[in-house]
Amino acid sequence: MDDHKLTRPHLSQDESSSVTSQAAPPPAHTQNLARVQAVPWLIVILLLAALAWLGWRAFAPEDMGDPLATSLVAFEEQNELTVFSAQLSPVVAAEDSRLLGALTSRQVAVIPARVDYTLDLSGVTASRLRWNEDTQTLDVQLPAIEIGTPNLDEARAQYLREGLWITRDAQDQLTRDNTRLAQQQAVQQAANPVLVNLARQAARTAVRQNLAIPLEVAGFGDVTVNVRFDGEAPAQR
Repeated sequence: MDDHKLTRPHLSQDESSSVTSQAAPPPAHTQNLARVQAVPWLIVILLLAALAWLGWRAFAPEDMGDPLATSLVAFEEQNELTVFSAQLSPVVAAEDSRLLGALTSRQVAVIPARVDYTLDLSGVTASRLRWNEDTQTLDVQLPAIEIGTPNLDEARAQYLREGLWITRDAQDQLTRDNTRLAQQQAVQQAANPVLVNLARQAARTAVRQNLAIPLEVAGFGDVTVNVRFDGEAPAQR
């Protein structure tokens, strides 16, 4: 029996060239054609972006680029701003006399109190603002600092009582008198010029920060904010 051997099919030279050409990458002119076809889409995208930008410029609110409007919005968001708080410790004394002076008593009290210094920004209008485009400077005129009513913390009050016999009614009367006197003294202490100046300095710092940051975010860069209060002379340049 003749032996049969498996042999690889023989390809002619033309057939071999055909197989090789099928596995080769696409010609260069095909890649160039793809690039050319993508160019119109890129142009369309750029045109849409340009139209969107032009539309925003045409229909955006005019005060978006107004530094005074930006500042007024910052004020409206704050409305009333607590710029400073002071802890006070009024020391007062009250006396009580009963039974035609037969029973006398005295009470010394130390009653802690807190007072807040606030700034009413709701009344700040454009007339209180002035913008200098050349120097990138914003001048602000603020209303006077408002001193709040002192808040007495009688839970932490300390009392020293003197007297041979202090009745319940006498003790209650002494406490009421001490509270009234402490409230009056706290009001006087809160109006101390040193504390008021500290409150003004704190207000200037707070207003500068509250205005400089929004203006910088709005694109006005590093803005100088000058703050003064009613009755104060403008800053000298």
